[in-house]
Amino acid sequence: MMMNRPPFYLLLALFSSLFWGPTCVPVEQTTASSGATSGKSEYYASTALRYEDFVYDPTIKSVQCYVQTGNAEEVFNAPVVPLVQTEPIMLEFDQLNTPQQRFTVKFVYCNLDWTEARLTQIQFMDEFNEFYITDALSSYNTKVPYFHYRFQLPRVKLPGNYLVVVTDRSGNPIITRRLLVYDNRVTVAAKSVLPVGTEERATNQQIDFNILYPEYPVVNPSQEIKVVLRQNSRWDNAKTNLRPSFVHDTQKRLEYTFFNGASSFPGLKEYRGFDDRNLRGRGFNVEAVSLEANPVEVKLYPEKNRSREVYSQDVDINGKMVYENRRFGSTNTGDPDYVLVTFALAAPDPVPGDVYVFGQLSDWKLTPEFKLTYVPAAQQYAGKIMLKQGYYNYSFALQVANQPQKANEAYFEGSHFQTRNTYDVLVYYRPPGTRTDLLIGYQWLETNGTRR
Repeated sequence: MMMNRPPFYLLLALFSSLFWGPTCVPVEQTTASSGATSGKSEYYASTALRYEDFVYDPTIKSVQCYVQTGNAEEVFNAPVVPLVQTEPIMLEFDQLNTPQQRFTVKFVYCNLDWTEARLTQIQFMDEFNEFYITDALSSYNTKVPYFHYRFQLPRVKLPGNYLVVVTDRSGNPIITRRLLVYDNRVTVAAKSVLPVGTEERATNQQIDFNILYPEYPVVNPSQEIKVVLRQNSRWDNAKTNLRPSFVHDTQKRLEYTFFNGASSFPGLKEYRGFDDRNLRGRGFNVEAVSLEANPVEVKLYPEKNRSREVYSQDVDINGKMVYENRRFGSTNTGDPDYVLVTFALAAPDPVPGDVYVFGQLSDWKLTPEFKLTYVPAAQQYAGKIMLKQGYYNYSFALQVANQPQKANEAYFEGSHFQTRNTYDVLVYYRPPGTRTDLLIGYQWLETNGTRR
Protein backbone atom coordinates (compact mmCIF):
# COMPACT_ATOMS: atom_id res chain seq x y z
CA MET A 1 0.00 0.00 0.00
CA MET A 2 1.17 3.51 -0.73
CA MET A 3 1.42 5.57 2.42
CA ASN A 4 2.14 9.20 3.13
CA ARG A 5 5.65 9.64 1.69
CA PRO A 6 6.50 13.32 1.15
CA PRO A 7 8.78 13.59 -1.88
CA PHE A 8 10.63 16.47 -0.31
CA TYR A 9 12.34 14.33 2.35
CA LEU A 10 15.63 14.34 0.51
CA LEU A 11 15.70 18.13 0.66
CA LEU A 12 16.40 17.82 4.37
CA ALA A 13 19.90 16.65 3.60
CA LEU A 14 20.72 20.14 2.35
CA PHE A 15 20.60 21.52 5.87
CA SER A 16 23.78 19.88 7.15
CA SER A 17 27.10 18.30 6.15
CA LEU A 18 29.46 15.77 7.65
CA PHE A 19 32.04 16.68 10.31
CA TRP A 20 34.32 14.56 12.50
CA GLY A 21 35.21 15.19 16.08
CA PRO A 22 36.28 13.58 19.36
CA THR A 23 34.47 10.57 20.75
CA CYS A 24 31.89 11.26 23.46
CA VAL A 25 31.96 9.46 26.78
CA PRO A 26 28.66 8.08 28.13
CA VAL A 27 27.41 9.31 31.48
CA GLU A 28 25.75 7.18 34.11
CA GLN A 29 22.68 9.29 34.60
CA THR A 30 21.11 12.30 32.91
CA THR A 31 18.27 14.02 34.71
CA ALA A 32 17.94 17.28 32.78
CA SER A 33 14.61 17.82 31.09
CA SER A 34 12.42 20.70 30.05
CA GLY A 35 12.47 23.97 31.93
CA ALA A 36 8.87 23.39 33.01
CA THR A 37 8.65 20.23 35.14
CA SER A 38 5.47 20.97 37.06
CA GLY A 39 3.07 18.07 36.69
CA LYS A 40 5.64 15.72 35.14
CA SER A 41 5.60 13.25 38.04
CA GLU A 42 1.81 13.20 38.05
CA TYR A 43 1.75 12.62 34.29
CA TYR A 44 3.72 9.37 34.63
CA ALA A 45 2.24 8.28 37.98
CA SER A 46 -0.58 6.09 36.64
CA THR A 47 0.04 2.77 34.88
CA ALA A 48 -3.64 2.21 34.06
CA LEU A 49 -3.97 1.17 30.42
CA ARG A 50 -4.95 4.02 28.12
CA TYR A 51 -6.44 3.25 24.72
CA GLU A 52 -4.42 5.89 22.90
CA ASP A 53 -0.88 6.69 21.82
CA PHE A 54 0.81 7.11 25.19
CA VAL A 55 4.16 6.72 26.96
CA TYR A 56 3.91 5.61 30.61
CA ASP A 57 7.58 5.68 31.59
CA PRO A 58 9.73 8.86 31.51
CA THR A 59 12.81 6.84 30.49
CA ILE A 60 11.09 5.81 27.23
CA LYS A 61 11.77 8.23 24.37
CA SER A 62 11.57 8.58 20.60
CA VAL A 63 8.74 6.11 19.93
CA GLN A 64 8.05 5.46 16.26
CA CYS A 65 5.37 3.26 14.70
CA TYR A 66 5.36 3.20 10.90
CA VAL A 67 4.93 1.04 7.80
CA GLN A 68 8.24 -0.41 6.65
CA THR A 69 8.67 0.16 2.92
CA GLY A 70 12.44 0.05 2.56
CA ASN A 71 12.95 3.65 1.50
CA ALA A 72 14.29 6.71 3.31
CA GLU A 73 10.82 8.17 3.83
CA GLU A 74 9.25 5.18 5.56
CA VAL A 75 9.30 6.76 9.04
CA PHE A 76 6.69 9.28 7.80
CA ASN A 77 4.19 6.49 7.06
CA ALA A 78 1.26 6.36 9.46
CA PRO A 79 0.61 2.87 10.94
CA VAL A 80 -2.22 2.05 8.52
CA VAL A 81 -2.08 -1.12 6.39
CA PRO A 82 -4.44 -3.25 4.29
CA LEU A 83 -5.47 -6.64 5.64
CA VAL A 84 -3.07 -8.42 3.27
CA GLN A 85 -0.20 -6.57 5.02
CA THR A 86 2.38 -6.91 2.27
CA GLU A 87 4.41 -4.27 4.12
CA PRO A 88 4.87 -4.74 7.89
CA ILE A 89 4.46 -2.21 10.66
CA MET A 90 7.59 -1.47 12.68
CA LEU A 91 7.74 -0.28 16.28
CA GLU A 92 10.91 1.43 17.56
CA PHE A 93 11.78 3.21 20.79
CA ASP A 94 14.63 4.04 23.16
CA GLN A 95 15.06 3.60 26.89
CA LEU A 96 17.53 6.00 28.50
CA ASN A 97 20.02 5.36 31.31
CA THR A 98 19.01 1.76 32.04
CA PRO A 99 20.41 -1.74 31.34
CA GLN A 100 18.81 -3.79 28.59
CA GLN A 101 15.25 -4.81 29.54
CA ARG A 102 12.85 -7.54 28.51
CA PHE A 103 9.72 -6.10 26.94
CA THR A 104 6.58 -7.91 25.79
CA VAL A 105 4.17 -6.87 23.02
CA LYS A 106 0.50 -7.78 22.70
CA PHE A 107 -2.50 -6.66 20.66
CA VAL A 108 -5.87 -5.41 21.90
CA TYR A 109 -8.65 -5.37 19.33
CA CYS A 110 -10.80 -2.25 19.76
CA ASN A 111 -14.15 -0.89 18.69
CA LEU A 112 -14.67 2.27 16.71
CA ASP A 113 -14.54 4.35 19.92
CA TRP A 114 -11.27 2.69 21.07
CA THR A 115 -12.83 0.57 23.77
CA GLU A 116 -11.84 -3.09 23.95
CA ALA A 117 -13.98 -5.32 21.74
CA ARG A 118 -15.63 -8.46 23.11
CA LEU A 119 -13.60 -10.88 21.02
CA THR A 120 -11.37 -13.79 21.86
CA GLN A 121 -7.77 -13.49 20.69
CA ILE A 122 -8.13 -16.40 18.28
CA GLN A 123 -10.72 -14.36 16.37
CA PHE A 124 -8.21 -11.68 15.35
CA MET A 125 -4.81 -13.46 15.55
CA ASP A 126 -3.31 -16.71 14.31
CA GLU A 127 -0.50 -16.68 16.87
CA PHE A 128 -0.37 -16.61 20.63
CA ASN A 129 -0.85 -12.98 21.56
CA GLU A 130 2.42 -12.39 23.38
CA PHE A 131 5.69 -11.45 21.69
CA TYR A 132 9.12 -10.65 23.10
CA ILE A 133 11.26 -7.83 21.76
CA THR A 134 14.66 -9.35 21.07
CA ASP A 135 16.16 -6.71 18.75
CA ALA A 136 18.01 -4.29 21.04
CA LEU A 137 21.07 -2.16 20.31
CA SER A 138 23.16 -0.23 22.82
CA SER A 139 24.01 3.37 22.00
CA TYR A 140 27.62 4.24 21.22
CA ASN A 141 29.56 7.50 20.95
CA THR A 142 26.81 9.22 22.94
CA LYS A 143 26.91 11.22 26.14
CA VAL A 144 23.45 9.97 27.06
CA PRO A 145 23.42 6.14 27.11
CA TYR A 146 20.36 4.26 25.91
CA PHE A 147 19.13 1.03 24.36
CA HIS A 148 17.30 1.17 21.03
CA TYR A 149 14.54 -1.45 20.57
CA ARG A 150 12.95 -2.60 17.30
CA PHE A 151 10.05 -4.95 16.69
CA GLN A 152 8.19 -5.98 13.54
CA LEU A 153 4.52 -6.39 14.36
CA PRO A 154 2.90 -9.67 13.27
CA ARG A 155 -0.06 -9.96 10.91
CA VAL A 156 -3.65 -9.97 12.14
CA LYS A 157 -6.85 -11.56 10.82
CA LEU A 158 -9.53 -8.87 11.09
CA PRO A 159 -9.74 -5.33 9.76
CA GLY A 160 -10.28 -2.71 12.43
CA ASN A 161 -8.66 -0.78 15.26
CA TYR A 162 -5.73 -2.31 17.14
CA LEU A 163 -3.96 -1.10 20.26
CA VAL A 164 -0.36 -2.31 20.54
CA VAL A 165 0.67 -2.60 24.20
CA VAL A 166 4.32 -2.88 25.26
CA THR A 167 4.81 -4.04 28.86
CA ASP A 168 7.84 -4.44 31.10
CA ARG A 169 8.90 -7.51 33.08
CA SER A 170 6.35 -6.66 35.81
CA GLY A 171 3.50 -6.46 33.31
CA ASN A 172 3.15 -2.68 33.53
CA PRO A 173 2.49 -0.86 30.24
CA ILE A 174 5.29 1.39 29.04
CA ILE A 175 3.98 2.24 25.55
CA THR A 176 0.65 2.03 23.74
CA ARG A 177 0.19 2.75 20.05
CA ARG A 178 -2.87 2.81 17.82
CA LEU A 179 -2.75 1.19 14.41
CA LEU A 180 -5.33 0.57 11.69
CA VAL A 181 -5.91 -2.45 9.45
CA TYR A 182 -8.46 -2.00 6.65
CA ASP A 183 -10.17 -4.16 4.07
CA ASN A 184 -11.69 -2.04 1.28
CA ARG A 185 -15.14 -3.56 0.90
CA VAL A 186 -16.65 -0.18 0.02
CA THR A 187 -15.28 2.62 -2.15
CA VAL A 188 -14.46 6.05 -0.74
CA ALA A 189 -14.20 9.03 -3.09
CA ALA A 190 -12.93 12.12 -1.26
CA LYS A 191 -11.94 15.61 -2.35
CA SER A 192 -10.85 18.89 -0.79
CA VAL A 193 -13.29 21.80 -1.26
CA LEU A 194 -13.66 25.37 -0.05
CA PRO A 195 -15.70 25.64 3.16
CA VAL A 196 -19.21 27.02 2.75
CA GLY A 197 -18.78 29.64 5.46
CA THR A 198 -17.37 32.90 4.09
CA GLU A 199 -15.17 33.52 7.14
CA GLU A 200 -13.55 30.07 6.91
CA ARG A 201 -12.70 30.16 3.22
CA ALA A 202 -9.37 31.87 3.81
CA THR A 203 -8.38 29.74 6.80
CA ASN A 204 -9.94 26.26 6.60
CA GLN A 205 -9.92 23.13 4.47
CA GLN A 206 -13.03 21.01 4.02
CA ILE A 207 -13.19 17.38 2.92
CA ASP A 208 -16.33 16.16 1.15
CA PHE A 209 -16.68 12.51 0.19
CA ASN A 210 -18.95 9.73 -1.05
CA ILE A 211 -19.15 6.12 0.11
CA LEU A 212 -20.28 3.60 -2.52
CA TYR A 213 -21.34 0.10 -1.48
CA PRO A 214 -22.83 -1.59 -4.60
CA GLU A 215 -21.54 -5.08 -3.74
CA TYR A 216 -21.36 -4.98 0.05
CA PRO A 217 -24.52 -5.85 2.01
CA VAL A 218 -25.20 -3.00 4.43
CA VAL A 219 -28.25 -2.90 6.69
CA ASN A 220 -29.52 0.65 7.31
CA PRO A 221 -26.39 2.30 5.84
CA SER A 222 -27.24 5.87 6.86
CA GLN A 223 -27.20 4.84 10.54
CA GLU A 224 -24.87 1.87 10.67
CA ILE A 225 -21.92 3.12 8.61
CA LYS A 226 -19.66 5.27 10.82
CA VAL A 227 -16.95 7.60 9.56
CA VAL A 228 -13.83 9.17 11.11
CA LEU A 229 -11.91 11.95 9.34
CA ARG A 230 -8.29 12.76 10.32
CA GLN A 231 -5.81 15.49 9.44
CA ASN A 232 -2.13 14.49 9.11
CA SER A 233 -2.90 11.11 10.78
CA ARG A 234 -3.71 12.86 14.07
CA TRP A 235 -6.23 11.59 16.61
CA ASP A 236 -6.35 14.66 18.84
CA ASN A 237 -8.50 16.69 16.43
CA ALA A 238 -10.18 13.89 14.44
CA LYS A 239 -13.79 14.34 13.29
CA THR A 240 -16.09 11.55 14.47
CA ASN A 241 -19.78 10.64 14.21
CA LEU A 242 -20.06 12.11 10.72
CA ARG A 243 -23.50 11.38 9.25
CA PRO A 244 -24.37 11.43 5.52
CA SER A 245 -26.06 14.56 4.26
CA PHE A 246 -27.77 12.63 1.42
CA VAL A 247 -28.64 8.94 0.95
CA HIS A 248 -28.93 7.65 -2.63
CA ASP A 249 -30.52 4.23 -2.17
CA THR A 250 -30.80 3.34 -5.85
CA GLN A 251 -27.13 4.09 -6.40
CA LYS A 252 -26.10 2.57 -3.07
CA ARG A 253 -24.20 5.72 -2.30
CA LEU A 254 -23.86 7.89 0.79
CA GLU A 255 -22.99 11.53 0.18
CA TYR A 256 -21.14 13.57 2.79
CA THR A 257 -21.39 17.20 1.68
CA PHE A 258 -21.42 19.46 4.70
CA PHE A 259 -22.71 23.01 5.09
CA ASN A 260 -22.04 23.39 8.80
CA GLY A 261 -18.26 22.91 8.98
CA ALA A 262 -18.54 19.32 10.25
CA SER A 263 -15.67 18.18 8.00
CA SER A 264 -13.68 21.42 8.08
CA PHE A 265 -10.22 21.78 9.64
CA PRO A 266 -8.02 24.85 10.15
CA GLY A 267 -5.36 24.63 7.47
CA LEU A 268 -2.79 26.21 9.82
CA LYS A 269 0.69 26.97 8.40
CA GLU A 270 3.56 24.88 7.16
CA TYR A 271 5.34 23.71 10.31
CA ARG A 272 8.38 25.29 11.91
CA GLY A 273 11.51 23.15 11.93
CA PHE A 274 15.08 22.65 13.05
CA ASP A 275 17.95 20.33 12.16
CA ASP A 276 20.49 19.18 14.76
CA ARG A 277 21.67 16.05 12.97
CA ASN A 278 25.21 17.45 12.89
CA LEU A 279 26.39 18.78 16.24
CA ARG A 280 29.74 19.88 14.79
CA GLY A 281 28.01 22.54 12.72
CA ARG A 282 24.92 24.69 13.00
CA GLY A 283 22.00 23.17 11.15
CA PHE A 284 18.78 24.80 10.04
CA ASN A 285 17.34 27.14 12.72
CA VAL A 286 20.15 26.29 15.21
CA GLU A 287 21.76 29.35 16.78
CA ALA A 288 24.36 27.67 18.99
CA VAL A 289 25.66 24.25 20.08
CA SER A 290 27.47 23.61 23.37
CA LEU A 291 29.48 20.43 22.93
CA GLU A 292 31.09 20.77 26.35
CA ALA A 293 27.77 20.44 28.18
CA ASN A 294 26.59 17.04 29.34
CA PRO A 295 24.23 16.40 27.69
CA VAL A 296 25.06 18.55 24.68
CA GLU A 297 22.91 21.68 24.51
CA VAL A 298 21.38 23.06 21.32
CA LYS A 299 19.90 26.54 21.27
CA LEU A 300 17.40 27.40 18.55
CA TYR A 301 16.88 30.89 17.20
CA PRO A 302 14.10 32.70 19.08
CA GLU A 303 10.78 32.40 17.25
CA LYS A 304 7.91 34.86 16.91
CA ASN A 305 4.13 34.76 16.65
CA ARG A 306 3.18 34.01 13.02
CA SER A 307 -0.58 34.40 13.35
CA ARG A 308 -0.68 37.65 11.35
CA GLU A 309 1.79 36.64 8.67
CA VAL A 310 0.74 35.78 5.13
CA TYR A 311 1.01 32.23 3.87
CA SER A 312 4.51 31.06 2.94
CA GLN A 313 5.05 27.89 0.92
CA ASP A 314 7.85 26.38 2.99
CA VAL A 315 9.09 22.79 2.86
CA ASP A 316 7.76 20.78 5.81
CA ILE A 317 6.94 17.21 6.84
CA ASN A 318 3.50 17.87 8.36
CA GLY A 319 4.61 18.04 11.98
CA LYS A 320 6.72 14.88 11.93
CA MET A 321 10.40 14.15 12.53
CA VAL A 322 13.25 11.84 11.57
CA TYR A 323 16.08 10.75 13.89
CA GLU A 324 19.59 10.77 12.53
CA ASN A 325 23.22 11.58 13.29
CA ARG A 326 24.77 12.82 10.03
CA ARG A 327 28.25 12.93 11.52
CA PHE A 328 28.45 9.14 11.28
CA GLY A 329 26.06 8.72 8.36
CA SER A 330 23.69 6.51 10.34
CA THR A 331 19.93 6.68 10.79
CA ASN A 332 17.78 5.75 13.77
CA THR A 333 20.06 3.18 15.46
CA GLY A 334 22.48 3.71 18.31
CA ASP A 335 24.58 6.75 17.49
CA PRO A 336 22.19 9.75 17.43
CA ASP A 337 22.71 11.39 20.84
CA TYR A 338 20.14 12.99 23.12
CA VAL A 339 20.55 16.72 23.51
CA LEU A 340 18.85 19.52 25.45
CA VAL A 341 17.11 21.76 22.93
CA THR A 342 16.22 25.31 24.01
CA PHE A 343 13.02 26.69 22.47
CA ALA A 344 12.07 30.37 22.76
CA LEU A 345 8.96 32.22 21.60
CA ALA A 346 8.78 36.01 21.77
CA ALA A 347 5.81 37.40 23.74
CA PRO A 348 5.71 41.02 25.02
CA ASP A 349 3.13 39.91 27.61
CA PRO A 350 1.89 36.57 28.97
CA VAL A 351 -0.82 34.98 26.83
CA PRO A 352 -4.17 33.70 28.20
CA GLY A 353 -3.11 30.11 28.77
CA ASP A 354 -0.18 27.70 28.93
CA VAL A 355 2.16 27.47 25.93
CA TYR A 356 3.58 24.21 24.55
CA VAL A 357 5.87 22.93 21.83
CA PHE A 358 3.57 20.70 19.81
CA GLY A 359 3.69 18.08 17.06
CA GLN A 360 4.51 14.42 16.58
CA LEU A 361 7.52 15.02 18.83
CA SER A 362 5.01 15.46 21.71
CA ASP A 363 2.68 12.68 20.48
CA TRP A 364 0.27 15.48 19.50
CA LYS A 365 -0.32 16.08 23.22
CA LEU A 366 0.16 18.95 25.65
CA THR A 367 2.60 17.22 27.98
CA PRO A 368 4.66 18.62 30.90
CA GLU A 369 8.02 18.10 29.15
CA PHE A 370 6.94 20.34 26.29
CA LYS A 371 5.48 23.18 28.35
CA LEU A 372 7.28 26.53 28.11
CA THR A 373 7.69 29.05 30.95
CA TYR A 374 7.24 32.79 30.61
CA VAL A 375 10.42 34.81 31.28
CA PRO A 376 9.40 38.46 31.92
CA ALA A 377 12.93 39.84 31.64
CA ALA A 378 13.37 38.35 28.18
CA GLN A 379 9.71 38.87 27.15
CA GLN A 380 9.50 35.34 25.86
CA TYR A 381 8.34 31.83 26.60
CA ALA A 382 11.27 29.41 26.90
CA GLY A 383 12.12 25.86 27.88
CA LYS A 384 14.65 23.05 27.43
CA ILE A 385 13.49 19.71 26.05
CA MET A 386 15.48 16.48 25.81
CA LEU A 387 15.28 15.26 22.20
CA LYS A 388 17.12 12.77 20.05
CA GLN A 389 19.22 14.20 17.23
CA GLY A 390 17.27 14.62 14.03
CA TYR A 391 15.21 16.86 11.81
CA TYR A 392 12.01 18.08 13.49
CA ASN A 393 8.80 19.83 12.59
CA TYR A 394 6.82 21.51 15.35
CA SER A 395 4.44 24.33 16.18
CA PHE A 396 3.64 26.39 19.26
CA ALA A 397 0.23 25.74 20.78
CA LEU A 398 -1.92 27.46 23.36
CA GLN A 399 -3.85 25.27 25.79
CA VAL A 400 -7.57 25.95 25.42
CA ALA A 401 -9.18 27.09 28.68
CA ASN A 402 -11.02 24.32 30.56
CA GLN A 403 -9.91 21.73 27.97
CA PRO A 404 -6.58 20.31 29.20
CA GLN A 405 -5.76 18.42 25.98
CA LYS A 406 -7.19 20.87 23.44
CA ALA A 407 -4.39 22.57 21.50
CA ASN A 408 -4.97 25.91 19.76
CA GLU A 409 -2.19 26.05 17.17
CA ALA A 410 -3.72 28.91 15.19
CA TYR A 411 -3.12 31.31 18.10
CA PHE A 412 0.60 31.43 17.29
CA GLU A 413 0.71 29.98 13.78
CA GLY A 414 -2.30 31.46 11.99
CA SER A 415 -4.29 29.43 9.46
CA HIS A 416 -4.50 29.37 5.65
CA PHE A 417 -6.44 27.26 3.17
CA GLN A 418 -3.31 27.05 0.95
CA THR A 419 -1.40 24.94 3.48
CA ARG A 420 -0.36 21.48 2.38
CA ASN A 421 -1.94 18.82 4.62
CA THR A 422 -2.95 15.18 4.34
CA TYR A 423 -6.32 13.68 5.25
CA ASP A 424 -7.68 10.17 5.53
CA VAL A 425 -11.26 8.88 5.68
CA LEU A 426 -11.95 5.81 7.85
CA VAL A 427 -15.19 3.90 7.23
CA TYR A 428 -16.49 1.46 9.86
CA TYR A 429 -19.38 -1.02 9.87
CA ARG A 430 -20.60 -3.56 12.41
CA PRO A 431 -22.36 -6.42 10.59
CA PRO A 432 -25.56 -7.68 12.25
CA GLY A 433 -24.92 -10.25 14.96
CA THR A 434 -21.23 -9.40 15.36
CA ARG A 435 -19.39 -7.78 18.26
CA THR A 436 -17.00 -5.35 16.65
CA ASP A 437 -16.61 -2.51 14.17
CA LEU A 438 -14.78 -3.50 11.01
CA LEU A 439 -12.73 -0.96 9.06
CA ILE A 440 -14.27 -1.56 5.61
CA GLY A 441 -13.06 1.52 3.75
CA TYR A 442 -10.00 3.76 3.69
CA GLN A 443 -8.98 6.70 1.51
CA TRP A 444 -5.98 9.04 1.74
CA LEU A 445 -5.68 12.41 0.02
CA GLU A 446 -3.55 15.53 0.11
CA THR A 447 -4.70 19.13 -0.06
CA ASN A 448 -2.79 21.48 -2.34
CA GLY A 449 -0.76 18.54 -3.56
CA THR A 450 -1.09 15.34 -5.57
CA ARG A 451 -3.98 13.03 -4.77
CA ARG A 452 -3.41 9.25 -4.66
